[in-house]
Amino acid sequence: MASDSVAQGRASAQLDPGMIIARQDRIAVWALPAASFVVIGVGFMFTFYDIFDINVSFIQTCTQIVPGCTPAVASQSIGIPVLLNLVGYVIGALGLSVIADRFGRRYALMLTLLVMCVGSLYTALSGDIVNFNISRFITGIGIGADLAVVNAYIGEMSPRGRRGRYTSLIFIASSLGAFVGIWLGLLLTTPATPFPLGLPFATAGPSFAIGWRLMYLIGALFALIGIILRFSLPETPRWLVQNDRLERADAIVRQMEERASRKQSLPEVTAAVSLHQEKKMSYAEIFGNPLYVRRSLLLLVVWSLAYVTVYTIAAGFTSVLTSLAYPPPEAGLIAAMGTFGFIACAIFAYYFGERLERKLWLPIGAVITLLGGILIAVSGLAVPNEIPWGVFIGAFIVFFGFNIWVPMTYAWSAENFPTRARVSGFGLVDGIGHVGGGIGLLLIVPILPQIGVLPSFLLIGAFLVAAAIVAQFGVATRGKELEVISP
Repeated sequence: MASDSVAQGRASAQLDPGMIIARQDRIAVWALPAASFVVIGVGFMFTFYDIFDINVSFIQTCTQIVPGCTPAVASQSIGIPVLLNLVGYVIGALGLSVIADRFGRRYALMLTLLVMCVGSLYTALSGDIVNFNISRFITGIGIGADLAVVNAYIGEMSPRGRRGRYTSLIFIASSLGAFVGIWLGLLLTTPATPFPLGLPFATAGPSFAIGWRLMYLIGALFALIGIILRFSLPETPRWLVQNDRLERADAIVRQMEERASRKQSLPEVTAAVSLHQEKKMSYAEIFGNPLYVRRSLLLLVVWSLAYVTVYTIAAGFTSVLTSLAYPPPEAGLIAAMGTFGFIACAIFAYYFGERLERKLWLPIGAVITLLGGILIAVSGLAVPNEIPWGVFIGAFIVFFGFNIWVPMTYAWSAENFPTRARVSGFGLVDGIGHVGGGIGLLLIVPILPQIGVLPSFLLIGAFLVAAAIVAQFGVATRGKELEVISP
């Protein structure tokens, strides 16, 4: 009888909500199967593939479906589809993120990719600019929600001392998506042009003007593969505990402990994590708590300003360069060279991102972005038969700089909200922040040809500088328990 009582006592302790979270938090390594990074990464790869594939390909899209559009004026038409795409982000981030907080991260992860798959397929079949714009809006709904859900999922499954590192690891998949989107656009949507003014083996021309459609079909395929793979992901124990599904949470944590014990000796759990007991959810929690209202406002300003820089480069870099007198193939090649900087920054963030507080990476990224833009401006247009090393290196630096802060700020944004409203909080600030980026792109791109290359890059980078200043008033989160940061 005494042994039965002891066993029951142990079982009861194991199912104590605070003890379950404490058991997870003592794990210092990634305790899901290594393949889970591939599963999450494939979906995130499509997210950034879709963000960046319009960069080079839109010039061909515009000439095919916008009456009177030429490469020289394509930048005048890119603002509306990008803005509508980002408005879709807001609706997805605000609407579908509530589903993740209410019904679980796992189901939301599959739903977001389903919406993106439908939107990308619709884009490929668009016959005019109206349908193209609508399709970009639909795709944005899925992307905005996916950014929120993925970052919340990674934050809740990562060891507390490595949340930024594992967010950066997933961000490597983002960089690969951007790389494929831009290089594929260069290959399929620009005419063959002798290097270094373009790609000599590019395929676009009068007899092949459907390259942009193929790109969105490939994106739909990426999304479909991601949906299938995400079925294998478990729910996060934090969400399960928050929703009183303790047995399932305990089972997942046991599996995590078993994997982790093969790599390290797990310390004893000495105390339960203190959990917030009130059951308010999502926006009721955020808007009803002055702490989270203040955090939301600060992060909203940060993302709104920073996304002007991000989307002017991510979605409009080729069109911007073309409007500044760079031939389309050369402008596309410069953007494609820049993607190597994106990959480099994602790898750098994985190894070094946890060494500084999250908010300190914004001013670092702003300075690097400005330096890259200045180098492009002073290097000038390429000379035939000469490799424009200055412009290529400048593009590398620009892409490194405007992305280096992103994974750490993703982690930071998710950490600023409690489990019961984490996806909704991230979706709120990141989603509405995207609209700021879209409006900025719509307003500043038309004036760039009038002010010249150097002032253009200084203006584009200035928004990231402003975001970096505001971010310094935010809370420090590195290495702290999520329940301590956001009770």
